[in-house]
Amino acid sequence: HVSIQTTMEGLEGLVDLNGTGRKSCPLCPEEKFKACYSHKLQRHLQNLHWKVYVEFEGQRMCICHLPCRQLKSSLGSDQTQGRLVAHYHCVVCSVTIARKTDMISHLKRHINKGETEASYSGIPGGQAYEIMKELGTNVQLLPNHTTPQKTDTYFSRKMKTNRQLVFCSLAILAEERNPLECLDAFGATGIMGLQWAKHLRNTVKVTINDINEACVKMIKENCHLNHIQVEGNRTGRQLDGAGDADSPIASVEVVKMDANVILHLRPFDYIHLDPFGTSVNYLDAAFRNVRNLGIVSVTSTDTGSLYSKSLNVTLRHYGCQIVRTEYYRELAARMVLASVASAAARCNKGIAVLLAVALEHFVLVVVRVLRGPTQADESAKKLRQLLHCQWCEERVFLKLGSMVEENLYRQLPCQCHGSMPGKTAVELGPLWAGPLFNTGFLRRMLVAAVQHNMEDIQPLVKTLICEADCTTLKLFPVPGYSALSNQVECGVVIKTLQKVEEADPSDQSGKRKTTGEDSGNVLKKIKADTSLEHPAFYYSIHRHSIRGMNMPKLNKFLQYLTEAGFRVSRTHFDPTGVRTDATLAQFKEVLTKYSVPTYSSAPQSSAVSSEQTRYFYFPRPLQNLERCCMKRMCIALMTAGGGRLDI
Repeated sequence: HVSIQTTMEGLEGLVDLNGTGRKSCPLCPEEKFKACYSHKLQRHLQNLHWKVYVEFEGQRMCICHLPCRQLKSSLGSDQTQGRLVAHYHCVVCSVTIARKTDMISHLKRHINKGETEASYSGIPGGQAYEIMKELGTNVQLLPNHTTPQKTDTYFSRKMKTNRQLVFCSLAILAEERNPLECLDAFGATGIMGLQWAKHLRNTVKVTINDINEACVKMIKENCHLNHIQVEGNRTGRQLDGAGDADSPIASVEVVKMDANVILHLRPFDYIHLDPFGTSVNYLDAAFRNVRNLGIVSVTSTDTGSLYSKSLNVTLRHYGCQIVRTEYYRELAARMVLASVASAAARCNKGIAVLLAVALEHFVLVVVRVLRGPTQADESAKKLRQLLHCQWCEERVFLKLGSMVEENLYRQLPCQCHGSMPGKTAVELGPLWAGPLFNTGFLRRMLVAAVQHNMEDIQPLVKTLICEADCTTLKLFPVPGYSALSNQVECGVVIKTLQKVEEADPSDQSGKRKTTGEDSGNVLKKIKADTSLEHPAFYYSIHRHSIRGMNMPKLNKFLQYLTEAGFRVSRTHFDPTGVRTDATLAQFKEVLTKYSVPTYSSAPQSSAVSSEQTRYFYFPRPLQNLERCCMKRMCIALMTAGGGRLDI
């Protein structure tokens, strides 16, 4: 970078101080330091830039005021421009750091790791990039791409699962209608939209949007890197391996616009929202112009408010009253779906939930849009309050109705209110009370994952299918995964859904026309894909384990619940969670029945039954004399009773 020099003469050499007239500072923008004469500019370079340099391996990093680094006004505001801040450029990794002490600590970490030379390939223009490949798509990454506060072209490798799930859902919609207009509203590096265009080719018309100028420039460069043509802008810097002789394999449209503006201006069949933080600010605009039977996917990364860590932020963004529970991840998914359903209902649209995933770093929901006030009313009826017992963590959705119920605790299966004084339960919500998965859609997603060699998400999708059907993995129909059977299954659904577009794909306003009969057939098919509604929420086997007892293995316990006549499956929300239609009391009863006592002595012989073993509990640690007396008394009691003593 130009701010890294070895001597003061090199810094002064950036501008001709011997010439006449006013000159601008090479490290300050015009609005910060106006052009002046040579003697004043020399004092400015000496006192402001050179005086506070940081030295490393003979290189001196001077303070820089150019618009290389922007401080965002707030973490959740992706669509606002930030103010310029002074910073240093690291000579090793080109990262920008504001404080001098932080830069010194940053350089010490490089020394400890043995990094004393630049690790990023320089590109003409002063910037340095790292080339990263994911799903056959190459993208350029800045050195500080993992820190949203320091860069606009943010990229997270941990969101790979999210990108692949979104890709599979788009691939399914591309089979239903052609051509398909899709929008990545927050492009950043543009990797998601580039993957859509590179693998789905002419079946989709991809639009990548971002309001930041640096992101738009980066997206266009990544397009040339992947041999993808930018519509309306064919000029630009050609990177290595993307010469003029190579013909583009696809085309995308890159737009610099506010997300709410482009969502109001143009209709789309598929919309993906992935802002940094909450997405509630863009839901109304997304449902305002989405086409009928289109798909909207929403990724929320504000896990602090979703996972019950910042309850005031949760109430402010989602209007939900929640507490920390054992099923907090599913609670977060249902909370996001409640906001999505409310936004769709305000536009006279309903939703059919296709997928809801809550992992460590994000919450992803994928819904299909059903146009009409009737569908909006049906979706609004699925927004309910949840009654949660704070003693045993039993929970139940409150019943719909306008009648006032004197005692809401009667709806809870537990008896904690009768045995405990005061208020034992709280009302949470409003939350989405409908199903979280569509079995037919998930099966087609698994086919798309196999076709595009996405091995990372295949186990997750299989778990989602079992969770949607509320069945164990052993009972899963393995032959259904074969390519031929899946093609037949998908073909039936695709032919049914394609009836909507056969009459007239779109009118001049961009909205697809559907007849009442065709729309009704599609809705019936969507309802048919949704199997028997799975039970809401899950129980953690470790949270409800019995003290002093060895509980069975999780797979064995699922088998015991199935033999008891309950629907049961594992859940992706919690590796130790069990989704079942049994109440908590029935869950604990089966768990207690198949749990074995924990002994600290030798195993019990087969001649002595478990009914003859007695246990003695003491409220405090015993002294030596007390322990001897208690031991003699217990031995006498057990000898008289003919049992066995474990100490």
